[in-house]
Amino acid sequence: MRVLVTGATGYVGSRLVASLLAEGHAVVAAARDLTALDRFAWSDSVERRHFDVEDTVSVHLAVRDMDAVVYLVHSMASGEFLKRDREAAEYVADACDYAGVSRIVYLSGLVPPGHLSDHLRSRLEVEDILLASDVPTTVLRAAMVIGAGSTSFELMRRVSERLPLTPVPVWMLRDIQPVAVEDVVHLIARALDGEPRNRAYDVGGDEVLTYRELLERFAHLAGLTRQQVLVPVAPEWAVGEAVALVSGLPRSTVRALVRSLAHDMVCTEDDVRRDLAPGHRFLSVDEAITRALAGQTHATELDGDIQGQATSDPDWVGTTLA
Repeated sequence: MRVLVTGATGYVGSRLVASLLAEGHAVVAAARDLTALDRFAWSDSVERRHFDVEDTVSVHLAVRDMDAVVYLVHSMASGEFLKRDREAAEYVADACDYAGVSRIVYLSGLVPPGHLSDHLRSRLEVEDILLASDVPTTVLRAAMVIGAGSTSFELMRRVSERLPLTPVPVWMLRDIQPVAVEDVVHLIARALDGEPRNRAYDVGGDEVLTYRELLERFAHLAGLTRQQVLVPVAPEWAVGEAVALVSGLPRSTVRALVRSLAHDMVCTEDDVRRDLAPGHRFLSVDEAITRALAGQTHATELDGDIQGQATSDPDWVGTTLA
């Protein structure tokens, strides 16, 4: 197939491109800054197309002659991102319909019950727009994606490495069903097989654990001795600011991730295993973390373990320990 991967310079996108190339697809890498593609090992094996979700002309030109579009554009910024994400989804849906694209695959987030944070609500709005369009759309809803380079994983790594005593607000005593990036990439690729599907799937690994247990598991596998202390009163905004300060990662991104910690992020159905991944073995939490930690020096998107750190990853990816 001819597959347009939007967000090709991002974490999941950069790893997906290599996987699709290995399966024999003709991949078109879309980016707002085409020179940013130069740092990837697969850059000479793809066609490049300019893609700016705020420029309808570029969107229409990018999706022309495509069999499928993988939509990996997410806003983690502050401000009017809900409006921007909503309009971007409308532009993409309209352009794909006009161009005769046969299917869209969208990577979203799990939708917990109750009041949603702005970022989770935005993901759901984008889903609704794409699913209501005339182009069949497969939505994959994932909770935390485990792998070196994942913002959530790197945030957990930095907090664990830099804080010998880990405060855990009581409102964070929630359940999570993380999934390895290797499994996410596999599911996106399988969504390109067979007849197009127009529905959302929950995506998670085999294990449900609490955020507290996940932090303990990471510390153990990383060889860190860390004590946890429950904090009965800790406003979300204060926790977000503190974690941003400790991690050194962008404040708006960290705040958005911290807000999601107040929800149980657990799959409500597992149809994806029947429809897209029959017989596929999902990585365990321990294996996903261990491989993410082990592949810190050699992995590239073409010849390495995509669970590990790639040479093309940003400078903030990787251990902060000397």
